[in-house]
Amino acid sequence: MITLVHNIGTLVSGDIGRPLLDADSVVIRDGRIAAIGRGLDGDADTVIDARGTTVMPGLIDSHVHPVFGDFTPRQRTVDFIDSGMHGGVTTAISAGEVHLPGRPKDIVGLKALAIVAAKAWASFRPGGVKVHAGAPILELGMTEHDFAEMAAAGVRLVGEIGLGSVKTGKDAAPMVRWAKAHGMTVTIHTGGPSIAGSNPINADVVLEANPDVVGHINGGTTSMSPAEIERLVGTTMALEIVQCGNMKTALHTLRVARDARATHRLIVGNDAPSGTGVIPLGVLRTLSLLAGLGGLPPAEAIACATGNTARVHRLDCGVIAEGRAADLVICDAPTGSIAADALGALAAGDLPGISMVLIDGRITIGRSRNTPPAARAADVVKGHGPAGAGH
Repeated sequence: MITLVHNIGTLVSGDIGRPLLDADSVVIRDGRIAAIGRGLDGDADTVIDARGTTVMPGLIDSHVHPVFGDFTPRQRTVDFIDSGMHGGVTTAISAGEVHLPGRPKDIVGLKALAIVAAKAWASFRPGGVKVHAGAPILELGMTEHDFAEMAAAGVRLVGEIGLGSVKTGKDAAPMVRWAKAHGMTVTIHTGGPSIAGSNPINADVVLEANPDVVGHINGGTTSMSPAEIERLVGTTMALEIVQCGNMKTALHTLRVARDARATHRLIVGNDAPSGTGVIPLGVLRTLSLLAGLGGLPPAEAIACATGNTARVHRLDCGVIAEGRAADLVICDAPTGSIAADALGALAAGDLPGISMVLIDGRITIGRSRNTPPAARAADVVKGHGPAGAGH
């Protein structure tokens, strides 16, 4: 199956080192990007006219708390993942299945939950969204054998350290080393407690534990102090900014990271479902914050929610490049915006209007039911049209 997306006005790469591509066409073959260039043509099965609008990689939500199925008992909400896709999210990464009613906290139970979640979500893609789940919450008494067992069964993540009984750097450090040795990517909670039974985590704990990702560095929802944030920006860890956090320290993190030339380590998530709610447009809203108030060039802000996260989690999406998964969002300035295109909308503090989403090269939606209407909308001029439309 070959799909051609042409007449692209702006092509955002997702690579923060080279955020824009000099191209107006993308060819997709069997779900992967096969060619990028200008004036590409050929005998495609499906042809999409982008109408001069912006194409960017599908957004990666670096911090979700799924349970099983596309619902959340925490918020009594159904279809939240599919709804997030209408906000441009094509991949979501679990920071722990913490809202499962009766979540087991014994070692046998937590391993079983991680394994079944990893396997279940590998086989279930609501709306086409790729959910990477099975992120165990660490408890005291775990050994390296436990991590080896989970890794052998397909577990690739460790959920937020600090949501279980492991709450000090001394206790966490050996488990982090074991997890990394077995190919897992490790996230740590930071800031104040977020749910019953969780613990506050400060910079000293993070530095001693040495995870891959500083979870919600701007708080989930209560933030660390600016001084602690500055210490963590000075490391090599990924720095996660979330929508369900403190906006003031989010902007402080951005300023410090830009001064330290560390924006390649910024990643973006929702941290939802949570007490703050379910926020389908949360990743887009955070990009608008970084670009509109923080002054980060919009294409670089998009890279924080795409290529940066893909690099941390070793994903084959997030960047528009030959051979990568063809997860794409076609968008434009919303109707009524002062901006002329999607990047200008982000810089102005607006949310782009999404007119089409593709996951693995397949059109999953037409006009988003959640974003404001795009001023210009992509159109299928050959082949099968969008699965549905909102506005």
